[in-house]
Amino acid sequence: MEITTEMVKELREATGAGVLDCRNALKTSGGDFDKAVTLLREKGLAAAAKKASREANEGLIGHYVHQGAKVAALIEVNCETDFVARTPQFQELVHNLAMQVVASRPQYLAPADVPADVLAQEKEIYRKQLADEKKPEHILERIIEGKMQKFYEEACLLEQSFIKDPSLKIKDLLVEQIAKLGENIQIRRFACFEIGK
Repeated sequence: MEITTEMVKELREATGAGVLDCRNALKTSGGDFDKAVTLLREKGLAAAAKKASREANEGLIGHYVHQGAKVAALIEVNCETDFVARTPQFQELVHNLAMQVVASRPQYLAPADVPADVLAQEKEIYRKQLADEKKPEHILERIIEGKMQKFYEEACLLEQSFIKDPSLKIKDLLVEQIAKLGENIQIRRFACFEIGK
């Protein structure tokens, strides 16, 4: 099948990949648009994994003030270069992440940031809730681990579902953006401010 310029342009607009990468993906997939998108995503995710160890010392501090000015968030998102920090895609990402902080009020960035005493307290609460269940210890441990996973999904920003696309976790959104923008991207810190709290 002949790969036309129009096909390459359409794939490029849909994925943000380079012209040559789009042409090669279309050739490999025999002109199948959906397969080409999948190939480019796989290639992008693999490239993103390589970039994750690179230094990210540039970036932006984003903010979002919710309607009525009763709650707001600040967030620092870093990338490798000032050039990427000034792109509309990066700025939109930072804005969306600030909105995420306001909407879902995470307490921590990642599970590793949750203090040990908080984890112990959560596990103790779950253990007390399950005290009357009369289940074997190994089953109780699995149930508690499941409840802890749910706790992480609520309390840790990287584990939360993205408010604009609940099928995507924030950590997956970052990987997707690393693949698109070609640089390591990290959330450094965030804060949520609420009137009276």
